[in-house]
Amino acid sequence: MLHLLPLRTPLAGLGLCVLAGAVHAQDTLTVYGIADMYSEGIWGGGGRVSRLQSGGLSGSRLGFRGRENLGGGLNADFVLETGLNMDEGTYGQNALFGRQSYVGFGYEPAGRILLGRQYSSLYNLSSDFSIFSNLSNGPSSAVVGGFGGYEPVRGSADSSTGNGGPARINNAVKYESPVWGGFRFGVLGGFGEVTNDAGGNRVVDAYARYAQGPVDIAAGYVDDRGGSVTPLAHRRSWIVGAAYSFGSLRLRGAYLAVDDRSVANQDGSGWWLGADYRLGVSLVKIQYVVNRPRYIDNARTEGLGIGYEYSLSKRTTLYTGVSYFRNQDGAGLGRASFSIPSGITSGTDNDLTQWVGGMRFSF
Repeated sequence: MLHLLPLRTPLAGLGLCVLAGAVHAQDTLTVYGIADMYSEGIWGGGGRVSRLQSGGLSGSRLGFRGRENLGGGLNADFVLETGLNMDEGTYGQNALFGRQSYVGFGYEPAGRILLGRQYSSLYNLSSDFSIFSNLSNGPSSAVVGGFGGYEPVRGSADSSTGNGGPARINNAVKYESPVWGGFRFGVLGGFGEVTNDAGGNRVVDAYARYAQGPVDIAAGYVDDRGGSVTPLAHRRSWIVGAAYSFGSLRLRGAYLAVDDRSVANQDGSGWWLGADYRLGVSLVKIQYVVNRPRYIDNARTEGLGIGYEYSLSKRTTLYTGVSYFRNQDGAGLGRASFSIPSGITSGTDNDLTQWVGGMRFSF
């Protein structure tokens, strides 16, 4: 990360104004990012494909973060973060600063208020309590979803509803508490901005978390009335996760469920359990994940995978992994942590095997 300290002279301010603007009023400005690329092979009952992808361990990104100390325990900050599709040189999330874009105001004894596009508790917790995060490198928590086209982790609604939920929420006001003895909580409201309908298209989100020593436990809840395209859409999602560390060994798992309250009533749920073990610069990990659409008999996805990471330095990591996804019954219902290319599955065989190998550089 590049840290720009307060500017003390007009000449220094002129030299950096193109990059940072008027940063002389801030205590710090941090420019940060992740460049993550991997090669991938996918085999299924209908065919196979090889491709180059962006964001295996972490989503590729470029961000700007600033904070000003206002004195007396008060501070103001902002984050502008754009997702990058490095394989094609484009930005992600269908928006210039689609990962995050908010300003915040905090008072240390009371917590923080954040305004703008922000992560939901579903996204944060499904990443924190999954060994493979919620990305496409292995059987991650991104396998869970697809209930009536609703993706509680991938957040496909970003491109179809004005609220942006459920992974990232637009027009959001969020309160985050301080940490009291390892406990903290947060609540968020996403304005739907529908004329003459204060509740239309809005999102409500809340979470609570306790982390102390080797124990980490959390729960989150999202009530999403994403209705700019389908006015009757209303889904409630909740997640419970836990983690425990035994020295170099970490265990993580979670359960996520979606209650579809629309006429279609396409409910679903999923869970995962994984572990990783660090030995010096090496990290070995394994995870098992299950996805279950409740409204379809015998439809179920199971994923099992192992991965390996090798840290060349604090900034650079090499990684690889192999995963298998078993998709029971129903052509077209195949699930994986990645988008499934056309022709890979068949009407009689939806099972998938994935191999990845890549590199992540952080700055």
